[in-house]
Amino acid sequence: MLAAARALLGTTESFGSFTVEAVARAADVSRATVYYQFGSKSGLLEAICDDLAASARMDTLAESFSQTDPIEALHSFVAVFGRFWDADRAAMRRLRALAHLDPDVRAVITARDDRRRQGLAVLLGRLRDHPRAPGAADPQSAAKVLMALTSFETFDALAGATEDCAAALPAVCRLIDAVLGAPAPGSAQRVAASPGDQETGGAEEVSGPGVGARPERPAPPGGPGPPPPPHPTS
Repeated sequence: MLAAARALLGTTESFGSFTVEAVARAADVSRATVYYQFGSKSGLLEAICDDLAASARMDTLAESFSQTDPIEALHSFVAVFGRFWDADRAAMRRLRALAHLDPDVRAVITARDDRRRQGLAVLLGRLRDHPRAPGAADPQSAAKVLMALTSFETFDALAGATEDCAAALPAVCRLIDAVLGAPAPGSAQRVAASPGDQETGGAEEVSGPGVGARPERPAPPGGPGPPPPPHPTS
């Protein structure tokens, strides 16, 4: 029944084509069997989302929250969603389009998006006072932008018609780093200029011990330990 429902989502043309009756016909079972198994149309939609999540191994999302570096944890979190959006792109596109029209679909998709928002909030909380991510100092604004950047619509648009959604991951991560003010991977870390630096031409890179060298600053803390991960989400 779930396979039939996913196939139907990927092939139907009109708004009213995705119904419990249509799923029953496609699965060659009775309408009562669908209701017995899933309880309601919303229950069927929840099961479809869980099936997509299982296909994309969303259970690995917990590993993102175990990363000690908060920026790497965020990148890992985004990578899992890049894989998830590819689980069944046609069905995903249809589900999210129907969410604008069908209250049952909207309720399910909104709840799933809220879980993604909660996960981002946890990760942004770890970044709030991180010197490498000054943009996270306003977590509410950052969360809104990151919700847009990690959405199916963004991955779908950046990947285009010929590539998998996962191909858009580098561009999405670069955009997220730009929002947070995080340095590009591999870039040299420079300390903020002090009044003395202004007299000698600006900030100096952190150096080791030596004559006239500025003492090396301690590495920034990685933030609090990993919180318990949210339930696997869409």
